[in-house]
Amino acid sequence: MDTEGYSLPDIEGTIFVLESIIPFLPRFGRRRAYYFISLWKWRFDHYNLSGSKEQLDKSILYLVEAQLLLVKPTADSIRLFHRLVKVLFCRLLKFKQPDDVESCVKYLRYLRNQRCQLEVGVISHEAVTSYLVKALAIRAELNTGDIKEDIREMATLCRELLNSDISGIILNSPLESLGVAVLKTSDIWPVEEVLDSLIECFREANMRLPYSYYLSLTLARLLANRFEKNYSIIDSEEAITILKKILTFPSDLPQNLRSQFQYTALRGIADISFLRFSEFHMPEYLEEATFHSRVPLISASCDDRRRPKFSQRLADLTKQRAVEFGIEGGCYRGPEVHKLPCLSSLAASITDPDCSISNEQWDQHWEALASMILTNDLADSEIEESIKYCRLVLASIHCVPSLEHRNHVYLYAVLGSLLFRAFRRTGKLECIDESIAVIRDGLKTYEAPDERVLLAFVALTSVSAYNSLHQREEVVDEIIQLFAILTSDDTRMMPSERFHLLYGWAIVAHNLGHPSMTDAYENLFKHMQDTLSYAPTLESQHHRLVSMREGFQDLPLGYASYQIDKGQPRKAIETLERGRALLWSEMRDFRTSTDQLRAVDPTLAAEFEAINKDLEQVTMSMAPCGNMETESIKVEDSWTTDPFSDLVAKQQQFLGDRNKLISRIRALPNFGNFLEPPSFDVLHSAALCGPVIIINHCMWRSDLLVLFRDSLSLITTTCDFYRRAIELGDRLVDARKHHRLESKEYGRALRSVLQSLYELVGKPVIDELRRMKIPEQSRVWWCPTSVFCFLPLHAMGPIPSDDGVTRYFSDLYIPSYTPSLSALIASRKPQAEGQTFQKPSILLVAQPESLKHAIPEIWTIQRLTTTVTSLISKNATPSSVVECLRHHQFSHFLTLLEIVRSQLPTAEFAFLSACHTAELTEESISDEALHLTAAMQYCGFRSVVGTMWAMADEDGQYLAEDFYKSILSSDEPGVPYYERSARALRDAVKNLRCKKVPLERWVNYVHYGA
Repeated sequence: MDTEGYSLPDIEGTIFVLESIIPFLPRFGRRRAYYFISLWKWRFDHYNLSGSKEQLDKSILYLVEAQLLLVKPTADSIRLFHRLVKVLFCRLLKFKQPDDVESCVKYLRYLRNQRCQLEVGVISHEAVTSYLVKALAIRAELNTGDIKEDIREMATLCRELLNSDISGIILNSPLESLGVAVLKTSDIWPVEEVLDSLIECFREANMRLPYSYYLSLTLARLLANRFEKNYSIIDSEEAITILKKILTFPSDLPQNLRSQFQYTALRGIADISFLRFSEFHMPEYLEEATFHSRVPLISASCDDRRRPKFSQRLADLTKQRAVEFGIEGGCYRGPEVHKLPCLSSLAASITDPDCSISNEQWDQHWEALASMILTNDLADSEIEESIKYCRLVLASIHCVPSLEHRNHVYLYAVLGSLLFRAFRRTGKLECIDESIAVIRDGLKTYEAPDERVLLAFVALTSVSAYNSLHQREEVVDEIIQLFAILTSDDTRMMPSERFHLLYGWAIVAHNLGHPSMTDAYENLFKHMQDTLSYAPTLESQHHRLVSMREGFQDLPLGYASYQIDKGQPRKAIETLERGRALLWSEMRDFRTSTDQLRAVDPTLAAEFEAINKDLEQVTMSMAPCGNMETESIKVEDSWTTDPFSDLVAKQQQFLGDRNKLISRIRALPNFGNFLEPPSFDVLHSAALCGPVIIINHCMWRSDLLVLFRDSLSLITTTCDFYRRAIELGDRLVDARKHHRLESKEYGRALRSVLQSLYELVGKPVIDELRRMKIPEQSRVWWCPTSVFCFLPLHAMGPIPSDDGVTRYFSDLYIPSYTPSLSALIASRKPQAEGQTFQKPSILLVAQPESLKHAIPEIWTIQRLTTTVTSLISKNATPSSVVECLRHHQFSHFLTLLEIVRSQLPTAEFAFLSACHTAELTEESISDEALHLTAAMQYCGFRSVVGTMWAMADEDGQYLAEDFYKSILSSDEPGVPYYERSARALRDAVKNLRCKKVPLERWVNYVHYGA
């Protein structure tokens, strides 16, 4: 009977009449069954109008009675059974009763087994399958069965539906039920056991229903889940691609609902990008994570619970970006204040053993733990309360089933950290004892590298503090073990973090004389170049060097001092070379000769040259602005990145390709050492033309190493050498800060420094040179480290003499500097076109309007007795200068031009007649020689004259005249003109001294190279 249009009184009257007839009907038979079916219908309609659960319950009872009367399986009985299941399902959806879900699952499974009867009736097998998927989804959500098996069965059923010919509208519902079940229950069962089959199922679903928000989001979440388990980049890329497509879906949904889906997709992209960076710490992933973490903040409402999380994440990422790349602009400031939540209410949620902690509730506990770490100004009472809360959660792990499966490594770390803070506040030894005990328990419990790293970070702080109190050998061993955990190859972290930890390990081991010292230093060298090349450009790499100068500068010095102490001076020289001039060594490697490789494998040589060219172009490029202002980003542009991010990605791609090529080259016969650090035998050739003096300035021990043509001398220093050298550097820098260079005060300070330098370095070196019978007026090269890189070693003195004549070091020997032994060796390599001994042509580059006394110097150069090409003022454009440099052996610059990008195979000598061309500033790292003089050497110039500080313009004319007169008129057969430049400079400076100029004016000039 059609009941539509009846009112509640009408329905109740009809029910009364039908129920009055039932007692008079036969107890068995179809007639009684049909009355029960009618009563089911009227009771169910009553429920639809009134919402009364009692009416729904009675309608189900009548259906059960009718079903019992129709025991024979016919099409009618099957249809009736299906009605019973639908009504039970209705009650299940409304009231979520566990008994109903069990009945629905059992009855639907029965109906699926009656497939032949279903095909006769009007009920489709696919419809029953769809309902079974939904019922299993509810049972999984209620956690009343075996969730893993339920999910597995649902996936199988959905694959069956996908292979059928049912419409997409019908197919969408069970697939969404499976997706929701997976997402809601993934926190209470090991979803990874069926993850692969689920992903394949939803991939098929996405092909059938490509514009379903729910299905796409579910697939992306599953892929992200698998990425968290096995860290497959392919999974993360697929997930991000799916989420980005969601942003462009055509949709008939209301705008607010569509916006909600898009916001969920944006959050997913941000989460996966951040997770990928957190796992792999690649620079391109840092850029992606930073960019994508900004986008959700555009769409998030102010009351969004996740907004503070994204704000804090973005603040951390932009801070990391500033540290790694030196990008300060556009730095996002996250929430300034972290407030501790109400811990008592959170604690109450886990005291009941029968409670079930949902994902959302666990997020609240997680946020509470995070706030304990992020809140720096916790009061003593708050620290105590936080410790009690952490202890409670830790004790509840095995008592509360919904807590037991979760990863609690962060809980151990937070509790250990809080206990250490309590020790720092109170000085109570029991706090640090418990802190160490908690972390040790965590390290025994968790074996995954990332989990152990988190615990080891906290343990290192606590155990180090404990060692400072007790100083036990076993505690020292534990500290070293923690360093080993933190820096192992299995551990993924930022290269800079790993470098700092390795540096800390080396320092601790060196101070304590621990046998792991060699391992620490070798690991440091292993990761040194990776740390540097994390940044894409020379400018940003320089920033990294400066920000990490302590580690980069002290590393080779400390290791070399240890090797010298062990009687290994040759190894020490190799070590010092590996750690010096890193930037220029990297750049020089981009221009390494491939002649030998080309003879063996021309194709591989061409590939290597091409990738080197690409990398050099990226590294030498000017970094584009890396600001990522949140206000300038639009949702529709969320799949794009800024130019700096593109540069980072390009550089990393090139680096990866280059490393693969190097591996292929080293696999060739006789190429096993290709681009490996040079051996001592190779480095020793730097002394073929004269002694090279290496100064190792180190806090553990300082030494002077003198390379002679056929031998190596070690000059030990006094115990106060290290301190006195630092005092000299400070004295000179302080004088330059507070006094003009031409002032008497600065002159006195410089004179004092030169005198002390002679006593500290000059005298023992001169004594050794004389002992080795090195004639005076011989060439000598200085290869300094640390503070000695900006001290004027070439002008040490005055040197005591019997005849009363004032002499300095440059009066006895012809001094030059070299940033590294490799640079000096490279400066002497013969040119590809063959060595020429003809008088060189000179390129003069000048901007006279910027230099007060430039005109007389220009005239002096133009009158020289050789070919001179002049590029003056507006004619001295970068392109014209670079082009002319290719055709001139000598160059005289009166301005500082950026020509580092050029390759100049015929260049021999450059005279940099301008201010500060060889100066190291406080922003530089001393062992890097980051000045124009070193840059000119990198470009191909074999010898360079520069200045240590501001020069007097009026000296340029006289110095240039004497210099070129000396070099062009000297009679030294078989000696290239560029190798005569050191002597010519020394002679020109002598003439300048004869004019009684102030000390600082002649000390200023230095010679680099061959």
